[in-house]
Amino acid sequence: MLLTRLKAGGPAIARQGILVAFLLFMVAFSLMSDRFLSADNFMSVFRQSAIIGVMALGVTIVVIGGNLDLSVGSMLSFATVLVVDLHDKIGPELAIPVMILATLCLGAINGALIGFLRLNSLIVTLGMLSAIQGLVLIYSGGQNVDIVDQQGTWFSIFGRGAIMGIATPIVMFLGLALLFHVIMSSMPFGRKVYAVGGNPTASVFSGISRSRVVFTTYLISALCVSMAAIILGSRVMGSQNNVGQGYELQVLAAVILGGTSLMGGSGSISRTVLGVLMLAFIQNGLILMGQPYYMQWLVTWAIIIIAVWLDVAAKRGRLLSPIA
Repeated sequence: MLLTRLKAGGPAIARQGILVAFLLFMVAFSLMSDRFLSADNFMSVFRQSAIIGVMALGVTIVVIGGNLDLSVGSMLSFATVLVVDLHDKIGPELAIPVMILATLCLGAINGALIGFLRLNSLIVTLGMLSAIQGLVLIYSGGQNVDIVDQQGTWFSIFGRGAIMGIATPIVMFLGLALLFHVIMSSMPFGRKVYAVGGNPTASVFSGISRSRVVFTTYLISALCVSMAAIILGSRVMGSQNNVGQGYELQVLAAVILGGTSLMGGSGSISRTVLGVLMLAFIQNGLILMGQPYYMQWLVTWAIIIIAVWLDVAAKRGRLLSPIA
């Protein structure tokens, strides 16, 4: 009877296991470092995680729709270099919308190839990762870009400012999270994304345009990257041409940690926010403990493997089958 109850609780364990592990990490880090639970450290982690968090919101919608987007790192490099470079040439009032439009065009290419031509999302976005990085190098000539008058521009408010005492990056992250949560949980588009990701064939017979839905998810992902680029460019007041390198892995890790299934059709924006914070606090705790940088990657890798295993096990309904 006990074994039967454990089996019945398998899916619940799969859903909440990572949250339990995160709480255990939090307790362990708080015992090992008295700075971990300080208000300053918490606000610092929230602020630093905003860029990854904003990008993860868009990637979450793509993954729920049954696809992947590995091009967001290079896209971030492109968008940040573009908005910073155009800042001094045409002013931030025009630089921001021009950058957003250009980034949306890159997202539209991904969406068209995957949504309308039905190409594999992994292959397309992996190819776009290289293509966009090459585009960045061509545009910048391999040179880093900087804003000349860093003290006299209102552009700094996005990365260095505050709204009602709360850092602007945090406000942007949570504001976008709330917006997309409402869209995915309460609006027809959100239901269509879940339907397409869960069962593409059934969604087509239900009258849903799979191609348009997939195309739109990649536009949303590109829009989120452009918002992250505004935060990053404003905070640094400059950009290296490879500034986004590696972000795609951190973003995908946060999405997976949040419980969004790589198989599509399940996940939520709110859990992605939790996944972003989980990843950020774990990395922060390792730093406070004096662990070398590579330990962050090793621990993140281990957590991702566990998260994916729990997801697959829950989908198959046999989490505890090896001990039956």
